[in-house]
Amino acid sequence: MKRIKLIFSIFTALIASSCSESYLDKQPLDTINTENYPRTAAELITIVNGAYQPLQWPKLYNLRMWTSDIMAGNSIVGAGGGTDGIETQNMSNFVTQPDNAGVLDLWRGPWPGILMSNIVLETAPTLDIDENIKNRSMGEAYFLRANYYFILTRYFGDVPLITTPLSSDDDLFPVRKPVNEIYDLIISDLTNAIQLLPPKSSYGQQDVGRASKGAAYGTLAKVYLTLGNYQETVNMATQVEGLGYALNPNYASNFDINNENSQESIFEVQYASDGGFSFWNNENQASWASPFMGPRGSNFVGGSFGWNQPTQEFINQYEAGDSRKDVTVLYEGCPDFDGKQYQASYSLTGFNVRKFLVPLSVVSSYDNSPLNFPVLRYSDVLLMKAEALNELGQTLQAETYINMVRNRAGLDNIQSGLSKNDFRDAVLKERRIELAFEGQRWFDLIRVNNGEYGLDFLYAIGKTNVTQKHLLFPVPQIEIDRNPKLLPQNPGY
Repeated sequence: MKRIKLIFSIFTALIASSCSESYLDKQPLDTINTENYPRTAAELITIVNGAYQPLQWPKLYNLRMWTSDIMAGNSIVGAGGGTDGIETQNMSNFVTQPDNAGVLDLWRGPWPGILMSNIVLETAPTLDIDENIKNRSMGEAYFLRANYYFILTRYFGDVPLITTPLSSDDDLFPVRKPVNEIYDLIISDLTNAIQLLPPKSSYGQQDVGRASKGAAYGTLAKVYLTLGNYQETVNMATQVEGLGYALNPNYASNFDINNENSQESIFEVQYASDGGFSFWNNENQASWASPFMGPRGSNFVGGSFGWNQPTQEFINQYEAGDSRKDVTVLYEGCPDFDGKQYQASYSLTGFNVRKFLVPLSVVSSYDNSPLNFPVLRYSDVLLMKAEALNELGQTLQAETYINMVRNRAGLDNIQSGLSKNDFRDAVLKERRIELAFEGQRWFDLIRVNNGEYGLDFLYAIGKTNVTQKHLLFPVPQIEIDRNPKLLPQNPGY
């Protein structure tokens, strides 16, 4: 599973909004007739594998998801200047319009995965195959569909709710459903996934990287935290604790290609080094994190495009002695990288992201980086539990969980006896440092106090044009043009 790939290419969408530009006005050439496919366990697994693949693409975890840290104020767009990365510049400067290419990517990215998940969930119950494979496949489909909808609704609010594979006879122009209905499906799907998925420890080597019971519990904890259901957050996090996960003794191990899918890893997007395949295509995708974040002009890594350049304000958040700093960022005077000395001139801010870089001595080609991308780590679960316990008035108990994360970083325990508000600030800061550049910070900003926490923070760092409307993206205009039922547009756009 480390190399999750589609054996065949089915990137068609059965709704217009999920198609690539070249297919928008064409009948798909490749479709699945669910009356005669899948028929075997192997065919079912192939479709399940296809449901994972959109996670690997630039529309999601190979670019757009982790560039949300730029929007969240952790970093700026380095790129090559001018209009290079202009869509991300506009998103991070809160001047996004409905024609923004990055917004279009985030809208379109999840739909192929939802389609594949729906096919699995419709067909698997009818198959006369091994029950373990059938149940696992359905559990994976529930888990993935929930994750895709979680991405969509956090970025866009109301979105279409499609739970069956559509055909040409169906209404291909769906309406948007209210957020509460989307979350009802997400919670239901993750609950089903918990019942059907095996624990991570049961997977053999060929299935490493598949969704597991722990991934479903941990994701559901995050959903409940987003919704402000703190008791259920605690309950789900406690379930994860009982499944054998543990912090890696060394924080850097989480970003080591030799330690992927480790004891701390709950779910990560799988990448491979597959020389000969196009860096810019969706199929057989290697990771973009290293070439995109590598210091521009440094020859530190293959590519070195210089995106996600950390700000001085972010750097200032590190406490003295925090071991995560030297793992996470490059700064003048930091430990050498692969025998090379970092120079502040490599970046507009004087800093670059370090944690995802794969040295040239390991992978010399820009289009062959194999490093997985972390979606959910055990430290995230511990911090979610700390935050939820504090919100429930159990601040002293919450200290245990934030201290586990701090102590691993070489820091002393948090000051005991903080007020609820002060502890909340402390755990959100801890999340910012622990999960930096992993695509988590934006969602933390917009979920606390109905987004007011994020607005206050962004205003404080100089983004004074940000308003409540910016907590959601606009529905892409090209999608509305093709499907007017997506109206009304999100407020303010």
